[in-house]
Amino acid sequence: MAPFRVPYRANRVNRITVHGYWVKNAGVASQAIPGRLSSRVTTSARLGSAALPEELAARWRALSLGSAWLRPSDWDHPAVDHMAYAVAIGDDPRDSAWVLGQARGHIGAGIEETLDDVACLYRALGPHPTPPTVVRALAGGWADAQAGAVVAGTCRDPESGLPTSQYLTVRLAEACARPDPGRLVVVDVAAGSVLPSTRIARSAAVGEALTCTYGGGHPMAALGGGVFAVLLRPELDDIDLVPLLRREIDRRVGDEPLRSATRCPVRVRVVDVPPTPDEAADLVRRLTRS
Repeated sequence: MAPFRVPYRANRVNRITVHGYWVKNAGVASQAIPGRLSSRVTTSARLGSAALPEELAARWRALSLGSAWLRPSDWDHPAVDHMAYAVAIGDDPRDSAWVLGQARGHIGAGIEETLDDVACLYRALGPHPTPPTVVRALAGGWADAQAGAVVAGTCRDPESGLPTSQYLTVRLAEACARPDPGRLVVVDVAAGSVLPSTRIARSAAVGEALTCTYGGGHPMAALGGGVFAVLLRPELDDIDLVPLLRREIDRRVGDEPLRSATRCPVRVRVVDVPPTPDEAADLVRRLTRS
């Protein structure tokens, strides 16, 4: 998990931060503060006997990945840190929930997955349901992101079930900020013109093969026309999964009409992720096939 980033917000529960550690001031009041919003969570964490925000985020992540969140590589986000911070110190989390909902909507997470994820945050504090005000803010942020997606284009390919080029462009831009952006595996299975029904079945088979081979740890996308891409994490870059991917694809397209509609052998190449977001976006545009 990335290092915890303390959001720049006023601390309104009478605590101070000293070198990243939370220290309770003398005379901290545990009773309700007049004027505070009803979404405030009164828990042992808020009273200082549970976890620091970083520890709460870690417990939240473990619960969510174990029961609600589908792709581990998509979970970490600065909005997560803001949400954990607000809840841990007893601050009003509605603004943080809105931003988190937007972030989840932008990467293509469904509303059910988004709500279940935040429910795991409150379960990490004990047997606490998600406050209705937080649910409304989270859903509002998610809906706002979805409204933007209508303009920018869909974020998930209906044939393969994988995210689309817009998603990959965002993930490559994030990768460019790292010292080692990683590499991109580009897969081309197209073999001439095919019937729409055959193309859909082929895309579904390849999407399943990619997910089976690389799992949730690698962002991947369908780029149209039988082209797919997978972003390799730098720490796993020395593990060559291409032979396994070829076998998984061959196993799923072995029967007609998929066999004739699939390139043999499947074309796979590995390219370096460009150093800047603009170059990465240009790479995705060049790989995308209408």
